[in-house]
Amino acid sequence: MYFDAHSDIWTDVTVRRLRGEKDVIHKYHASRLKEGQVEGSIFVIWVDPPYTNDYRQRTSDIMTCMQAEAEESEDICIVHNYEEMMAAKAEGKLYVFIGVEGMAAIGSDISKIDEYYDMGARHGMLTWNEVNNLGAGAVSGKHTQPLSAAGKKAVRYMEEKGMLVDVSHLNEGGFWDVVRTAGKPFIASHSNCSALCDVPRNLTDEQLRAIRDANGCVGLNSFNLFISEDPDRQNVETLAQHAAHMIDVMGIDHVGCGFDFCEFLDAETMSSMTDTGDAVTEGLEDCRSIHRLFECFDKMGMTSEEKEKIAHLNFQRVIKDVLQ
Repeated sequence: MYFDAHSDIWTDVTVRRLRGEKDVIHKYHASRLKEGQVEGSIFVIWVDPPYTNDYRQRTSDIMTCMQAEAEESEDICIVHNYEEMMAAKAEGKLYVFIGVEGMAAIGSDISKIDEYYDMGARHGMLTWNEVNNLGAGAVSGKHTQPLSAAGKKAVRYMEEKGMLVDVSHLNEGGFWDVVRTAGKPFIASHSNCSALCDVPRNLTDEQLRAIRDANGCVGLNSFNLFISEDPDRQNVETLAQHAAHMIDVMGIDHVGCGFDFCEFLDAETMSSMTDTGDAVTEGLEDCRSIHRLFECFDKMGMTSEEKEKIAHLNFQRVIKDVLQ
């Protein structure tokens, strides 16, 4: 069974519910998640292009659709901490943590993090790809820009409230400010290795070691552009090599899954992230293919215990440490 630390399913829920549909997770996602043996995930609130002209309104729309969907759905259980997660798992429910992928909607008003928390969020990233009042995204072109004073306060405030801080999408300057500011384990929910694919969204070995030293975890990302700059190597075998590199640098206890599957997003949204039209990795097309990555791990000689750590145990440890 697998824990996927990053999913944009709330985006699909929002798009479809605003068109008048209901029970979106059951109709389009539940069966394939079950087939893929996904036991739990972080579903994020993400303001998708072209709605970035009004972050606050789109965030409100997503929250409304998300809450209505969660109330109706018999397929998922919204959880807030380790105990609730394990109880839902024991009942055979797909457990879902609500996350926030970018907090541009709050401006500089840190108290607005309460709005996320009060509707169930226990995870947060300061930015997506944009520059906002808290910090700069990794692909914003502002490589060394530090977190703002508000951004540093947001990190501390999230930790005080019991939210998991996530540095995926954050630029390098902001990353190191999180390292200096955070007092608890933090994660990179969906990032790969710069050593194997040198793009801004991936992490250097120094960054990987910093996450290790914080007792955090990095989720392997299936988005093809973060696996290899060579289209012929954008496959599941190359992603397995990212895992091997992470293990060499950080150790087995700090590697997990954060697949960022995008096959259900529409073309307009995908065009903001890739000019190739899709983000699909050969052999890892959606959650039903996760087993192929672990078959690669078998060929690499991983033990059952090592595979279990990557599959779910490592992220569950961080959740236990942070979410009380």
